[in-house]
Amino acid sequence: MTAQTPVDHFRSGELTVGVVGLGYVGLPLSVEIARSGLRVVGFDVDSETVEGINGGASHIDDVTEEELASVLAAGRLEATTDMSRLAECDAISISVPTPLSKTRDPDVSFVLAASEAVAAALRPGQLIVLESTTYPGTTREVLLPVLERTGLTVGKDFFLCFSPERVDPGNEVWKTKNTPKVIGGITPVCTEAGLAFYERFIDTMVAVSSTEAAEMVKILENTFRAVNIALVNEVALIADRLDVNVWEVIEAAATKPFGFMKFMPGPGLGGHCIPVDPQYLAWKMRTLDYRTRFIELASEINGEMPEFVVGKVRAALNAEKKAVNGARILVLGVAYKRDVDDIRESPALDILGLLTADGADVAYHDPFVPELAEEDLLLSSVALTDEALTDADVVVIVTDHTDVDYARVLEQASVVVDARNVTAPLLKGRGSEVGAWIVKGGPE
Repeated sequence: MTAQTPVDHFRSGELTVGVVGLGYVGLPLSVEIARSGLRVVGFDVDSETVEGINGGASHIDDVTEEELASVLAAGRLEATTDMSRLAECDAISISVPTPLSKTRDPDVSFVLAASEAVAAALRPGQLIVLESTTYPGTTREVLLPVLERTGLTVGKDFFLCFSPERVDPGNEVWKTKNTPKVIGGITPVCTEAGLAFYERFIDTMVAVSSTEAAEMVKILENTFRAVNIALVNEVALIADRLDVNVWEVIEAAATKPFGFMKFMPGPGLGGHCIPVDPQYLAWKMRTLDYRTRFIELASEINGEMPEFVVGKVRAALNAEKKAVNGARILVLGVAYKRDVDDIRESPALDILGLLTADGADVAYHDPFVPELAEEDLLLSSVALTDEALTDADVVVIVTDHTDVDYARVLEQASVVVDARNVTAPLLKGRGSEVGAWIVKGGPE
C-alpha cells in the first residue's frame, strides 16, 4: 500500500484550516472553507470581531448571518485571538491588511506580525498561504526567512505559497467559490500542495510558476483597471473642454464588438485595491531604479478628479450667482462604490474636505455609512428628505447607491452635479445638460 504524501493529505485528508485576519477577505474565505466540510479556526487581533463572529454576528456584508450561523451550528467554524492555536492547523491562510504608509510606501507590518505568529507555531507538514495583496517578492523575501528561522525547510518540512485574494465587495455573481483563483509556490511541491488544498472548495484553480508570478498577477489586474480608468477620466477632462458629452462618446464606442473595453469616468478612485495595489509595484520598481510611468500618471489623473468635481460645484453655484462660501451642499454617497459601506480611499472624502475648506455648509447622505470620523471630517448621514434636497444649493452625486430615488432628487433639487451619470436615463429629451456633469433639477 502506497504511503500518503503531504499533497494527498491536503487533497483528501481531514484538515483543520487557520485563517489569519477575519475581514472582507478572511471571513468569506473561512465560511466557504467550512461549507466544504473542513474545520476552520479564524484568528483576529480584534476581540470584538472574534466575539461577534462566535456569537453569529457578521460584520462583512458579503457574509450573511444565516450563512455564518449554518457553519457555526455545524461546529466547523470558530474564531479566536489566541495565535498559539495556529499549531492546530494543517493549512494557514494569511489574509491581513496591506495598506500604504503616509509616504505611499508599502506597510507590511501586519504581514510581518502574522508571519511571526505562524513561525512561533510552525510544525512539519503545514501549508502556509499569503493572500494579502503586496509587491512581487514579499512571500520569498519577507515570509520565508521568518519561517525558516525555525530550522524547517520549505518544500520539504512545510509548504509556502502566494494566492491573491480576488474579492469584489457587493458582487452578487462572483464570490469566493466561483472566482478563479491563482496560486504559485516557493517550490513546485509547494504549488502542488496549495492546489490540492484549494481545489477542495474553489471551482477553478490557476497555477503559475512562482510566488512572484502570483503576486504580479494581482498587481497587474488592478493596475490595468487603474490605468484604464485614468484614461477615461482624462478623456472626460478633454471632452469637458470640448463641450462634448463623454458618456455619450463612451457608450457609442462600446458598440464596437472588438478592440474596445468599456470603462467609465467618475469622481476618482477608491477602495482597498485599485488606488493602492499599483503603488506597491511602483515602490518595488523604485528600489530597482525603474520608474513606472503609466502608474504614476494614472495616479496623478485619478487623483485630480475630486478637484474637477468640486470645480463643477463652483461653476454650478456661479451660474446661480452664489459663492461656495456659505453655500448649502448635500453630497449623496461617501462609500467608494455603490451599495457597500467601505470608505477607504473614497474620493468623496476629498470632495467633502475641499468643499469644507472653501467654506461651504456641507452635509451628506449615505444609507451604508451612518457616520464619518476622518481627520477633520466629523459628520453624520442626514435623512434624504424633500426638505434636505430643496434646501441644498447644490446636490452632488458622488456614489450611485441603488436605493436612492434619483427621480425624486431631480424633482426636488434645484441643481445637481452628477459625477456618476446616474441621472442621464431620467433626463432623456431634456436638452444639452444631459450627462454634462451639471444638471438642472426641478420640474420640467
